[in-house]
Amino acid sequence: MLGAVCLAVLLGYAYGCGQPAVPPLLGSRVVGGEDARAHSWPWQISLQYSRNGDWSHTCGGTLISPSWVLTAAHCISSTLTYRVVLGEHNLAVEDDGAVVAEVEKIVVHEKWNSFLIINDIALIKLSEPVQESDTIQAACLPPSGLELENGYPCEITGWGRLWTNGPLAEVLQQALLPVVDYATCSQSDWWGGLVRTSMVCAGGDGVVSGCNGDSGGPLSCQRNGLWEVHGIVSFGSSWGCNTAKKPTVFTRVSAYIDWINEVRAEL
Repeated sequence: MLGAVCLAVLLGYAYGCGQPAVPPLLGSRVVGGEDARAHSWPWQISLQYSRNGDWSHTCGGTLISPSWVLTAAHCISSTLTYRVVLGEHNLAVEDDGAVVAEVEKIVVHEKWNSFLIINDIALIKLSEPVQESDTIQAACLPPSGLELENGYPCEITGWGRLWTNGPLAEVLQQALLPVVDYATCSQSDWWGGLVRTSMVCAGGDGVVSGCNGDSGGPLSCQRNGLWEVHGIVSFGSSWGCNTAKKPTVFTRVSAYIDWINEVRAEL
């Protein structure tokens, strides 16, 4: 608890991190995704890019402090202009609690490798700090190095495709994705050598998974009563989003705490 209290002081948030004003509705079983309760994942952001005068959703991300958003390196192109939309629920309508934030700087991990899909992490600094509200709040960061045990219940959220090659979701989706430990996920009939210890796998039941458009978004896991962001959606199977024994693979946030702190300290 001490770490959470310290972090809350650093963030300057009235309620600390990882405690939504609107708690999420968690079903014991989830088949595919389901509509999230509005604003129950207040750290979920929509990363959008400018195209022909309009803005289009491209990836998810996680608010980790008033000025910083965590996302995937593969979401970022040096040729595009981005903005961050916070407090959003339905991308097709303007939500009352939504805030559009301009981007000051994007820092992609210096060892990001798009061929091996390693170090798939980036930080976005907002031009202005956002105010905490019922619809906008930061997730807690996990302790450095922490690995969750096999089967630990976590939730994936995002506006990604509802099924393989299907339409993007308008309403934020959530789904229960239990952690698959490295020993299992690195087996030859699972992900084998593609998965590294700096990643975390979740799902793999052939029913529930992340999909295109969920990239960069959080794997949220509740620990000691607080929601922490343990993963950044990185990749899935080219055979289909919900392929059995091919769980969604996330960048493991706890492996990058030192990097996150260094980047934020420099800027």
